[in-house]
Amino acid sequence: MSIDSKTSKAMARLIKNITVHTLWIYVLAILAKGTTYPYQVKKKIKETFHFNPPTVTLYTVMYRLEKEGLIRKAENGSYEITENGKTMLKKASETLKSLSETLDHI
Repeated sequence: MSIDSKTSKAMARLIKNITVHTLWIYVLAILAKGTTYPYQVKKKIKETFHFNPPTVTLYTVMYRLEKEGLIRKAENGSYEITENGKTMLKKASETLKSLSETLDHI
């Protein structure tokens, strides 16, 4: 998901809203695949979802997810998704799928 000179302002706002502003979903999706470190989460988001989240934003989101009990930090500094995190990821996925299906039928 990239923004270039041909991207309208409306589309640029949409891309920002479904990437940076919902970064928590991407973090949970990456951690659902396995335990990893924050710098690897950033790399995997870039490889998988094709956008590069700001580093400080990523760490802030991960801190908040940990505080909410959606992820947890292991003794070695890696992170893993919790059962609550898996539930929230599933709900987020269902919400986005429902929205997409509704838009497809307009």
